[in-house]
Formats: sequence, C-alpha cells, structure tokens
Amino acid sequence: MTAPRHFLTLLDLGPEEHAALIRRALELKRLQRERRPHRLLEGRVLAMVFEKSSTRTRVSFEAGMAQMGGHAIFLSPRDTQLGRGEPVPDTARVLSRMADAIMIRTFEHEKIETFAAHATVPVINALTDRFHPCQLLADILTWVEHRGDIKGRTAAWIGDGNNMCHSWINATRVYDFRLRIAVPEGYDPDPDILAAAGDRVTLMRDPLEAARDADLVTTDVWASMGQEGEQARRSVAFRNYQVDERVMAAAKPDALFMHCLPAHRGEEVAACVIDGPQSVVWDEAENRLHAQKALLEFLILGSGAG
Repeated sequence: MTAPRHFLTLLDLGPEEHAALIRRALELKRLQRERRPHRLLEGRVLAMVFEKSSTRTRVSFEAGMAQMGGHAIFLSPRDTQLGRGEPVPDTARVLSRMADAIMIRTFEHEKIETFAAHATVPVINALTDRFHPCQLLADILTWVEHRGDIKGRTAAWIGDGNNMCHSWINATRVYDFRLRIAVPEGYDPDPDILAAAGDRVTLMRDPLEAARDADLVTTDVWASMGQEGEQARRSVAFRNYQVDERVMAAAKPDALFMHCLPAHRGEEVAACVIDGPQSVVWDEAENRLHAQKALLEFLILGSGAG
C-alpha cells in the first residue's frame, strides 16, 4: 500500500507541486463562479477534527467538500474519544478506516505529526501552534490573482513570530521571495525555522524599515488562541507594531495588505488599512475555499495538481 501524502507544513509539497496547486485552485474558483459542476470527490469523506475553534477553516473545508460532491464530518473534542483521552495513534487508525482524509486543527504540532505517523489516509494541518500552511496557500493564491508570480518580490511580516510567521518563512523557500520580519524582542520566530530559509528572510525590530518598498504587508493578532492570559503584556510589547497608514506609506504605492483574520481593528491593524483600498483580506478569506479544494483533490485523488 502506497504511503499517503500529508500536508503538515508547506514543505511537504515541492515548488512545482505548489505551482500546480495554485493553478488548479484558480481553475476550481472559475468553475465555482460559473456554477459549473465539479463533483470530483463524489462519495469521499473528510473527517474534520477541531480542538481549536474556527470560522473560516470549518466553513471552507465543509463547503469545499460539498461543492466537490463529498461529505465532511465535524468533530469537536466533545464529539470524540480523543477529547476523553483516547491515544492519538488509536484515533488516527480508526478514522483512517472510515474517512478518505483527515483535517486537524489543534494546539501542539507534535500531536498532528503523531496522528499522521499512524494514519493511512492524508492528514491536513488546519492550524497548529507552529504552522498554518492552508492559510498560506490562500495567501499565495490571492497574491497571484492580484499581482502574478511572487518570485523575487518582497513581503513584510509585522507582529508576532507565531505560526503564521513560521508559515510565511517556509513560503519563501517554496515560492522564492524575500521576507522581512519586524517583531519586538522576546517574540522572535523559531531560530531553526528562520535559519533554514537562509538569506531570503531578514529579522529586524523596526516595522517601518521592514515595510520599506515592500510589495506586500501582512500581520496577525497579537495574542493567538490559547494566549488570552498574555493579552495585557502583549499589548504593551506590540504597541509600536500596528500596521497603520505610516507603515503602508513606507511600502510600495501598490502594496497589498493581508491578514489571516479574525482581526482586531485598532490593535495589530488600523481600520483605515484593513478596510482600505490596498486590503485584499476578503479575497484572502474566500480563497481558503478554493486553495483547499485543490489540496483535497491532490491529496485524495492524486490528481488535479499533478
């Protein structure tokens, strides 16, 4: 039996596979806009394991499976024995017997790695505390729609060195662009992830310097899920890291603004930026649907993106 392909980080697919995936996502988006049937996953089942709450992730995967003729099963910790202490390998083995793919949104990245090691169907990382690769697929898809190839461009990440920051770092290795990261001291991204990207990524402290002549500016909330108790301390540490008019003015005149959402206006981003003409956050949110449909087709059928 052939080992399944998993999508735990962006690096699980090669650059050519990523490029094909983006092309396919654009095609699937066109088919959906034209209301043309594409029931490519007829009879297929996606098990969705949520240990963290979500809006975009749940709706995009569930709608995507429905549009492609398949079915998605939502499983919260209240709905599974995993939430009552069943070993992760046991849950992985059982769900693999009943579903064609498994999507997991959880806290510890090690948990999804253990799950994938014991699953016999594709496992998709829908967010862990270290990576959020599905969001990056949507972000790159959005960039390609608006500006074409991202190769050789410059992006600026401003804020926390979190799971989104890690995925942007990995994206530079796959899509060959440069990334400047502006974070306050004490909130740097993982040094090993940073080092692996080499000179494509530059770490700095000044948001304006990071944004200078950038093609893209992106950020995330200052306190992610599970960090609510740190909100007050983080608000102080990040007070000079809001993406506001000054930051966008430092970037190129046609620079795009992205945010994975949900956003806190007046904290990590000014309302005039996220609701302004350079913001593509709503395209970005919609593109979770189309990028993940391409990913599901690729992982389950081994086609479409090939």
